[in-house]
Amino acid sequence: MSTAPNSQPQTNATPRYETIAGVVERLTYYSQESGYTVARMKCSGMPELTTITGNFADIQPGQTLQLTGFWREHPQYGAQFQVTQYKETKPATLTGMEKYLGSGLIKGVGPVTARRIVTHFGLETLDIIEHQIHRLVEVKGIAKKRITMIQRAWEAQKAIKEVMVFLQGHGVSTTYAVKIFKQYGDGAIATVTQNPYQLAADIYGIGFITADKIARSLGVPLDSEFRYCAGITHVLGEAAEDGHCYLPQPELVESAIALLSTDDYQPPEPAFTQILQKMALADELIREKSEEKILHCYKPSFFYTEQNLARLLKERLVLPTNPDIPRVRAWCDRFTKSRNIQLSEQQQRAVEMAAYSKVTILTGGPGCGKTFCTRTIVELWKAMGKSIALAAPTGRAAQRLSEMTGLEAKTIHRLLEFDPKTMGFKRDSNNPLPQRAIVIDEASMLDLFLAYSVVQALAEDAQLLLVGDIDQLPSVGPGNVLADLIHSGKVPVVRLTQVFRQAQQSAIITAAHQINRGQYPAMEELSDNPTSDCLWHGGGHEPEHGIQVICELINGLIPQLGFNAVTDVQVLCPMTRGIIGTRNLNGVLQQLINPPSPDKVEITRGGMTLRVGDRVIQQTNDYNREVFNGDVGFITSIDTEEQEVTVRYLERDVVYDYADLNEITLAWSVSIHKSQGSEYPVVILPLYMQHYVMLTRNLFYTGLTRAKKLAIVIGSKKAIGLALRSTEKQQRYTQLHTRLVRAF
Repeated sequence: MSTAPNSQPQTNATPRYETIAGVVERLTYYSQESGYTVARMKCSGMPELTTITGNFADIQPGQTLQLTGFWREHPQYGAQFQVTQYKETKPATLTGMEKYLGSGLIKGVGPVTARRIVTHFGLETLDIIEHQIHRLVEVKGIAKKRITMIQRAWEAQKAIKEVMVFLQGHGVSTTYAVKIFKQYGDGAIATVTQNPYQLAADIYGIGFITADKIARSLGVPLDSEFRYCAGITHVLGEAAEDGHCYLPQPELVESAIALLSTDDYQPPEPAFTQILQKMALADELIREKSEEKILHCYKPSFFYTEQNLARLLKERLVLPTNPDIPRVRAWCDRFTKSRNIQLSEQQQRAVEMAAYSKVTILTGGPGCGKTFCTRTIVELWKAMGKSIALAAPTGRAAQRLSEMTGLEAKTIHRLLEFDPKTMGFKRDSNNPLPQRAIVIDEASMLDLFLAYSVVQALAEDAQLLLVGDIDQLPSVGPGNVLADLIHSGKVPVVRLTQVFRQAQQSAIITAAHQINRGQYPAMEELSDNPTSDCLWHGGGHEPEHGIQVICELINGLIPQLGFNAVTDVQVLCPMTRGIIGTRNLNGVLQQLINPPSPDKVEITRGGMTLRVGDRVIQQTNDYNREVFNGDVGFITSIDTEEQEVTVRYLERDVVYDYADLNEITLAWSVSIHKSQGSEYPVVILPLYMQHYVMLTRNLFYTGLTRAKKLAIVIGSKKAIGLALRSTEKQQRYTQLHTRLVRAF
């Protein structure tokens, strides 16, 4: 579930505390952020399931818990046990033992195997596994190979338990305890004790807030220099997630003070001046003074990457070229006549420029012929005898590029041959790409580090064509590379603006260009028999209205028009939070599109249910599995015995251990930012004032242009008006533009 039940009623009566024990049957609600939980438990001596509520570091079905708390009556949900303290105990009953073994704690033992083991050994089960594990061969269906795996998992579980007991005492969930153990092994407790802030750097999902709680629990003082440095690093990391390459020192200090302050402590501002100086001297921070005499504070990797990218581009752009434009024009004439097509004046200029320029940028909105122009440039390069490589930031964008050109296209990570062992690319300045002409599509998605990796991997005589829409949202990662390159005036750019006649027939394309100009888009009112590919449904200002409309569309108009809700429809939201955000919508849409069924295996982790058939999205770059932030796939199998979930991405299966499931989340609804580089047959775009902080013109434009065949916008005209007026909210702190200008 995605929406918590109503909060508990207040009472003036003094609560009467007592202790109960039982086995967790299922989670009704769990917030990974706060730990607030509503669960159903089978308690000893009680005929019906008991509802328990409280804050838990982590809680899973099958756990046997001893709870201290008090009873209270909820006017809507009835009697509930409010938990104030809890501890996990080993199960004492056969049912509890079966739940314990089959809960996913021990790899190789799922519910079916657990039932067989407990049925065979009864109350001796845990003792048998501990001291005579070879006897598991007596259980039907368990071979020696499986016993070896269970034994390893049991031993690891005992070691993990020690870590978990330690970490849960300091507020860390079971899920993260497993990841911490996988990261540090037997040295987990020592590492956490010595430097709890290291967790934030090493383990996905553990941020500064969690690390700081552990540090405070371990006695690290609030004014520790260690804590200050970690806080500064965290603020810069958060800024990078918002797309910034640096922060001005006054803004960095202000944010760090806000982060490190508590109810009874506020760090003094002068202390940060000294800390920042020390970090700069230790090369933990780079400070650069701007023309306005303001210090810009960078993480070192950001500073040097930005500096080196500008340098490499300058070195490439000043190399001499020997263009033979008449020959290019003659080829264009033959090419277009043979295919009975015609290049616009802008497209002709782009082809001529790309023929010889070391770096060329081709940009423009939908319907302006970027695809056709790119294909023509590729054909010209082939005629010139150049070896060509095509790539895009995401798998879906690469697949589209391949379909467009008829040549193989790869993700940039695969083109540059990412090596998980070194966590770097095999292709670099010492081992450049062999091709002499490189096309990078969806270049607006290039962040600072990926752009640098591409440019440094080019051979000296290679040419680079960057294709992208400058008016879309900038990259999810840090930097604003495409915009900086264009605005510097140092890189050859052709901007296609002419919308072709065929494209003018699409209301989506017409509306997109109107949005780009700040005009209210022309959209047809939603009806049972639409005649346009761009529809609008207003009449409601509350997010609940949006939920209702989306459900009605999924059940009614979408299948009526011949679209499949499972494969064709993508709901795109400005934000993840709120009633009309992706988190809540995913729960609603999952029940609607992929409801529970006896023949669909499902599991619940961290309050999120995953079942076979669910659409999911990768939330971080996982280089070992070669799956990257924004990749979308479908769950094809869930193995409760092996504790693995298999996801099909395009034509490739990726297997996740249960401990790594926080890398993926449901994707029936995704954020507009996450949708970059993708296209969908149908896009439903809810825009409400609930998300006013994120509503901008380029966000609206990007969301709408993800639709190939049908776009449906729902929401309030006020929200659309705000988005159209908001053009400056996405300003990012970058200096690539300035460095390029200074380089020449």
